[in-house]
Amino acid sequence: MATGLSGRNLISMRDLTGEEILAVVTLAEKQKANRAALEREAPLKNLTLAMVFQKPSLRTRVSFEAGATRLGGHAIYLAPADIKLGQRETTEDIAIVLSRYADIIMARVFGHDIVRDLGKYAGVPVINGLSDFEHPCQILADFLAIYERRGRLDGMKGCYIGDGNNVANSLMFGSALVGMNFTVAAPAGFEPKPEVLEEARAMALETGAEINVTNNPKDAADGADWLYTDVWASMGQEDEAEARKAKFAGFQINADLMSHARKDAIILHCLPAHYGDEIDYDTSRTSNSAIFDQAENRMHAQNALMCLLLGRA
Repeated sequence: MATGLSGRNLISMRDLTGEEILAVVTLAEKQKANRAALEREAPLKNLTLAMVFQKPSLRTRVSFEAGATRLGGHAIYLAPADIKLGQRETTEDIAIVLSRYADIIMARVFGHDIVRDLGKYAGVPVINGLSDFEHPCQILADFLAIYERRGRLDGMKGCYIGDGNNVANSLMFGSALVGMNFTVAAPAGFEPKPEVLEEARAMALETGAEINVTNNPKDAADGADWLYTDVWASMGQEDEAEARKAKFAGFQINADLMSHARKDAIILHCLPAHYGDEIDYDTSRTSNSAIFDQAENRMHAQNALMCLLLGRA
């Protein structure tokens, strides 16, 4: 199960099976609990991670760079101006050149086609650190946070409140693969694309999960084991932020919405948060909240993923 990931890419949650997602999560949990031993073992000793950024980031850069260091490896940060993907050189040439220097590549980009092309042409594993279509590393960290509190993933009920964006897409695919029932609650016009919903539902047929979309956040939260949200306007949509506030009114995780979920329902947010918009500050600080566990788990989930992709688990 685990060794089957060696040499592969993670461009989309769809690149994994439910068993492989669980393999990443359980290895991450083990490594997190045995950090001192992991650092002594240094499974990525003398290996180099190339980190390609089109979008700036706190969590993605620090979690990957700190993680590679803890694993005994070395990370190189390539800022947007350093490479200028598709402008100064083709994505194909960049992928080939980086493969001659580095053992693994992570890219945080705008267009999903860019990270897909990196994966196509690179001779080493490529990880999607975020694209406008998916955010698989975030969802692996989220599933680790859920697993830590519940000891399982399958059979649970989760919901996402807000914009049907890249995080929502990856949550739909991931939930379908591991057998979690999942609903996206978004304002009219901001739902995930119909073809994404259709694909997620097709994947869910094998696990028995139910994947749904609604315009009613209270219906989505009813009896939920976990509730998730993200900013209403993602990076690159700043000019829409004010207009979106009116349209997203009522799509906030707060005490009222939480009253419809299970009493011990987990609160999730991939950060950064705009308190008072998609989530109420006081609610984000309750014992139900796992948002900072998620942030920490970016490093642990990605560490496990890199070990598996590089055959060092």
